[in-house]
Amino acid sequence: MTDPANLTATIVDGYVDEPAHFGVPPYISTYPRFTAGALVDAGVPESNVTYHTIDELREERAKWADVADADLMIYIGGMTVPGKYVGGTPAEPDEVRELAWVAEGTTLMGGPIRFGVGEENAGGQDMQRKNLDYDFVAKGDVEAAVYDLVDSELEGFGNRMRDNAELDRWAAKGAFVVEQHPNHPEHLICEMETSRGCAYRCSFCTEPLYGNPAFRTADSVVKEVENLYNRGARHFRLGRQADILAFGGDGEAPNPDALRRLYGGIREVAPDLGTLHLDNMNPITVVRWPEKSREAIRIIAEHNTPGDTAAFGLESADPVVQEENNLNVSAEECFEAVKIVNEVAGWRPGDDPADAPTFGEGASNRLPKLLPGINLLHGLIGEREETFDHNKQFLQRVYDEGLMVRRINIRQVMAFDGTEMSGTGASIANDHKQLFKKYKQEIREEIDRPMLRRVTPAGTVLPNVHLEYHQDGRTFGRQLGTYPLLVGIPGERELGQTIDVAVVGHGYRSVTGIPYPLDFNEASMDELSAIPGIGKSTAGDIVVNRPYQTHDDLGLDLDADIGMYVQ
Repeated sequence: MTDPANLTATIVDGYVDEPAHFGVPPYISTYPRFTAGALVDAGVPESNVTYHTIDELREERAKWADVADADLMIYIGGMTVPGKYVGGTPAEPDEVRELAWVAEGTTLMGGPIRFGVGEENAGGQDMQRKNLDYDFVAKGDVEAAVYDLVDSELEGFGNRMRDNAELDRWAAKGAFVVEQHPNHPEHLICEMETSRGCAYRCSFCTEPLYGNPAFRTADSVVKEVENLYNRGARHFRLGRQADILAFGGDGEAPNPDALRRLYGGIREVAPDLGTLHLDNMNPITVVRWPEKSREAIRIIAEHNTPGDTAAFGLESADPVVQEENNLNVSAEECFEAVKIVNEVAGWRPGDDPADAPTFGEGASNRLPKLLPGINLLHGLIGEREETFDHNKQFLQRVYDEGLMVRRINIRQVMAFDGTEMSGTGASIANDHKQLFKKYKQEIREEIDRPMLRRVTPAGTVLPNVHLEYHQDGRTFGRQLGTYPLLVGIPGERELGQTIDVAVVGHGYRSVTGIPYPLDFNEASMDELSAIPGIGKSTAGDIVVNRPYQTHDDLGLDLDADIGMYVQ
């Protein structure tokens, strides 16, 4: 007999990335938290539950003893969308298999990995279902499998989905596990589930495999946030849903009152939170119910923190591809949704919301409260050379009309069993690889950089940039949040610290920044030279003539407004 009170369990987080769920650091997904809550609810003491990320195991081989010695080892992972990551590296299939070989107890694998595994974590992949040498694979919810497996004394379980009553318990009880994450507490974002499933059936997407939308109550989400907050968490993203506007409704139409209870409740139980962002918003919802959507977006912008992004799944602006893949929004509808979000939430702290979208001369030096992001997916059924032109024309129109988008995400399809793309696979993506590469570079040069200058002009202040790595004599970091900007800072500063930064230059998808406020008596030559209008020669003069009482004492005749870099 395996008494739950004596059972030891190790959860290994190999990271997840789904259309409506993110779990690569600095994010922690819902899966390990819900799984830990299920273990505790089944009778396993919190002290018997160990959590490790795959990066921890790579860096400290001694921690593999927790994998080997546990009575139950649970691996959680799976990528159903491709991405590039800075904060962590998702587990590759060979690593997942090695975990099963090392574990001496019962092994269980779960999460979106159940949908399939490719040769690597990349786009243009045909994904296959494999058990990777585990004793059990959870083909339903991994947290339900864990609960039932413990209840059966590790004999087995039926593949099932958890119900909302179980979720309410497990979400609250599993909050403790965040304390074991290596990024806790300062540099960790908790991905929050408000719903899962989708009312629509796009050809490529795995989210409909979870069924029609199933919503949690606002009280349930708020209670989970409160428990996480009491465990030290300060950063939250409402990312686990297909459409935030549909929360608390019928799965399609917006429910502003439900969002008011959700956002207002979070602010009440987490008064000193650092980040409150979201991810997915369906543009078709915005255009079908424009007035309700405007009110819902206004509520979000009232309660969120700046720099938030509402990801729009346009996927393709080509009407042929839209029809062939059951895409639910046209380019014209998506453009209208982009315009509405700009008009309601494209204001910056310190600006009048009625003036949105705010940018250019006179605008506040902070990021806008909420902007759209555009998702484009390639390799879909019906894709042709004209598809790439349709997409570029759409993006150019958004820019030319004076609107803002926070980021443009360009990916290649991953084809999974159970989706309509399974029959086509990655063949179209592979055939168009060269065309895709050229088109992606054109968008980065012609759209991304000018758009980034509009969203984050020189002098924009980015508070709390966490410094993550060094490269080519510079330090790179990001704020916590949805799709945060990568910031390059001259010189090699101490990693792990958090500083405020002012933007001085722009790449395609990143910015150059200097510490804010800049102290001209302490600034390095590289930092001074990075300011627009100040070259190395002038920077040298500034250094030689130190100290200064104020920046006005510099006595320089410059085109640059130096005042924007000091308080």
